[in-house]
Amino acid sequence: MAKPKKKSPDAIAVNRRARHDYDISETLEAGLVLTGTEVKSLRDGKASLQHAYAVIRNGEAWLLQAHIPEYAFGNRANHEPTRERKLLLHRDELADLAEYTREAGRTLVPLKLYWHDGKAKVQIGKATGKQRHDKRKDIAERDAKRDVERALAHRRKAG
Repeated sequence: MAKPKKKSPDAIAVNRRARHDYDISETLEAGLVLTGTEVKSLRDGKASLQHAYAVIRNGEAWLLQAHIPEYAFGNRANHEPTRERKLLLHRDELADLAEYTREAGRTLVPLKLYWHDGKAKVQIGKATGKQRHDKRKDIAERDAKRDVERALAHRRKAG
């Protein structure tokens, strides 16, 4: 029987593919600049980080391709679902991230969108892309760990 995924109660969206496709070296929390209808849509628990990424442009951090669907009860002033959203970070964090992304093969990936003290936050990870053989190695390790857990459970049950 599969274990249920642990999801924190305040999580709105989790980018499960990120840890499969990237090696995450460090994470940090950033605030989001949102419109009213975006907040209402997030309160309904609707969002996707599947194709999202972050960039540093002109000394500012931006979240791109994050999908927050239009609010169902919004009017004509409703938001664009995949608009660019500004990330709120400290100046030294921005400088650190800009330095990190200058090197080829490094990117910023949103890992989780969640509520913290009533404010929407996004967890950003410093990432480097995995090669195909790295992914296969991770899958093999996960399978081996699962086999060991099964053997231990079977042994406990028999003994």
